[in-house]
Amino acid sequence: MKENNSITDKEYWDNYWKNYQYDKIPKKVVFERFMPKLTRGINFIEIGGFPGVNAAYFYRRGIRNVTILDYHINKEIVRNFEKINDLPEGTIQCIDNDFFAFSSEKKYDVVFSSGFIEHFEDTRDAIARHIDLLSEKGQLLIIIPNFLGLNGELQRRFDRENLDSHNLQSMKIPYLKEIMQSFNLYDVSVDYLGKPMVWLEPKPENQKRRKWVKMLSYALKLFPVKGKLLSSYIAIYARK
Repeated sequence: MKENNSITDKEYWDNYWKNYQYDKIPKKVVFERFMPKLTRGINFIEIGGFPGVNAAYFYRRGIRNVTILDYHINKEIVRNFEKINDLPEGTIQCIDNDFFAFSSEKKYDVVFSSGFIEHFEDTRDAIARHIDLLSEKGQLLIIIPNFLGLNGELQRRFDRENLDSHNLQSMKIPYLKEIMQSFNLYDVSVDYLGKPMVWLEPKPENQKRRKWVKMLSYALKLFPVKGKLLSSYIAIYARK
């Protein structure tokens, strides 16, 4: 059963996470250029943040109070991830809840999500709920995959189920800019982010294809052209 305006359901995410391994905190992230601003914050929350990889990255970069909110949280996996990366147990605080049923008096200096809002029909509502969690001087960063170019064609050809779990309207820059202009925020930017890249999810049926897709992705990085055709992500940034 799908919840609220979600395109996916809990069964979809149960199956999705079965195919992933959780090991190291990344040394590089696609949103690195925003980090000098974001690390001024004291506390951080990631919406749809299981298993806590990004939260751990922000912790390593100096934000000591990090939280993930997700309606699919396996705390045993989160604690094991902390252990693997030599983080104190309980570093990643967990809120196991449906974001669209969640309310909190606590506000956050950094509200972050990656690969989240595009799984919902009402993009403005999803963004507004992020903004509701911002502290008085809070900053917002939302990362969205770009499936309107070459990567989307790859999904359409080899993993239609994955493509259909995304709201492609939420990947249109003019649409996102229009939404962001409706909020009383500062330093708003909506733009393509990241070097050209393509991928397939690590499903068993994609195992053989992922090898040549990875090779194609390496080749595309030789053409650092920003835009709808090749850029891998879209970033929304704003502050209160």
